[in-house]
Formats: sequence, C-alpha cells, structure tokens
Amino acid sequence: MVWRQWVDRTRVLLFGDRERKGIVVLALLYLVLIDVALMYLTPFLYMLSTMFKTTADLLDPTIKWVPTSLSWDNLKLAWQGLKFPDALKNSLIVSGGSAVGQVFFCSLTGYAFARLKFPGRNVLFLLLIFSFLIPPQTLIIPLYVLFKNLGLLGTYWGILLPALLGHGVRGALFVIIFRQFFLTLPKELEDAALIDGAGPFRVYWRVMIPLAKPAILVVFLFSFVWHWNETFVTGMLLGGKDVPLSLSLFNLNKVLTGMYPETEGSFDLNETVRMAASFLIIMPPLLVYMIAQRWFVEGVERTGLVE
Repeated sequence: MVWRQWVDRTRVLLFGDRERKGIVVLALLYLVLIDVALMYLTPFLYMLSTMFKTTADLLDPTIKWVPTSLSWDNLKLAWQGLKFPDALKNSLIVSGGSAVGQVFFCSLTGYAFARLKFPGRNVLFLLLIFSFLIPPQTLIIPLYVLFKNLGLLGTYWGILLPALLGHGVRGALFVIIFRQFFLTLPKELEDAALIDGAGPFRVYWRVMIPLAKPAILVVFLFSFVWHWNETFVTGMLLGGKDVPLSLSLFNLNKVLTGMYPETEGSFDLNETVRMAASFLIIMPPLLVYMIAQRWFVEGVERTGLVE
C-alpha cells in the first residue's frame, strides 16, 4: 500500500492531475514557449544589433551580434531618409483614421447583422464573407479607376473612405468579429431598452457599444497595425504624395542619395541604415501594443478569436 501511494505521488509530481500540471508537462510547455519566443525575438534582436553596427563591423564576418562600438549615425540617417516627422504624421492619419472609422461602422454593421431582422440578411452576410476571401490584388484596377473618376487619387480619402463605409483593409473580418460578439450578449438587455422606447440605433449606442469594449480594442489594434503595414493598396492610391512610413522605406536610398550626393551608391548595400529605418517604423505600433497589451489579450479571449 505504501509503495502504491509513493507511485501515485510520483506520477502526480511528474505528470500532474486535474488541479495542477506536473514537472514534465511544465517543462514541455516552457520549452515550447521559449522556442516560440526565440522565433519571434531573434529577428528583432538581429535588427537592434545591426542598426548600431558600423560599416566595418558589418563587413567583419567575425562580428555577428555584438558590435565593437555603438554607432548612432545610422538612426540619424534613417530619420532623415524616412523624413520621419512627416511620414509619421501621414501614417497616423491613415492608420488612426481608418481604425476609428472601422471601429464605428464595422460595429454598426455587425450589430445590424447580429440583432436586426431584415430581408436578405443571410445573403448579404454570405456576400460579406466572400468579400473577405477575395484577394485585394484582384480589385485594385476597378478600385483605382473608381477613385480616379472621383478625383480621390493622391489624397487620404482614397484610404479613409472605404474604412468609413465599413470596409477597408480586413473590414469584413471586423464586421464578423462584432457580429459574433453581439450575438453573445443577452437578448433581455435589448428587450428592456426597446420597452423603454429606445430605437435600434439608441440600443446600439447606449447598450451594445459600452459592452463591446473588448471587441472595440481588438478591432482598433488590428486595423491600426494592418493599415500601418499596408503598402500595396496604399501605394497605388496615394502614389508618391504624402507617403506613410511603410512606403518611405522604399524611397530610403533615393532620399539619402539626394541628401548626400557624394555617397552615391553607398546606401544601396548599407544594411545598418535599413535596419535602423525598420526600427523607427515598427516602434509606434509596438508602443501602442505594449500600452494596450493587457486589455488586448482579454479582448481576444472575450471575442472568441482564440477559437
């Protein structure tokens, strides 16, 4: 009997039970988490290491991670080449404006699909899903012609208008997120508001939106980051005017060569400056995520995206 109890305790210690995980399970779990963390952190650490290298360190095959000295000139050149203040302003207008527009109009559309009954609702929702599956590259030519006829090419409205109509980058996905979230809310809340004389929009604004903060945060962060990194549609509709940071990286070498003509061609192979420019581009959304990370994780769990 004593021997059997000892075996059971050892098994629980190693493999756990319903209440806690064992040592072996925890070791495997942490091993997977460390591997995944290294997979994502290694490129970021390489970028940080490279952006502080001098040209001599970059060409030295014996130096991989730790430079012999820290060079801040790369950040200065990247700041100048990106035209960082102007490009940052353009990125905030495009990303922030689109994110706010998609949060409001996609939530309104998601509420309509989830709570209102109207003819053709299921057919329209099916078409919405199809629009999410269609690659944007197949629609860029008619979209370009449409905005050209409207006189919106080269302006922010070419990017903001689709978001303000409940579409834009991944707009269909955001409608689906809001729809699924609103479907989980109790019907009694809506019925009570309707009994008090509230109309559909008042129910949406006074009852549904205050409860939808997790979904709002998830959609805002996703929309902000996706518009921040988007280059295909943005490049086609904006052209070369008022380009955001994501497009400024393509013009980095050209701008620096124009500022320093005596170094023509030297920036084409200068990886240190490109790494510094990449760091400046990813820092704003990274800071936004770091600030909202706690609420973002809670929002992902409540909106059901983990499923």
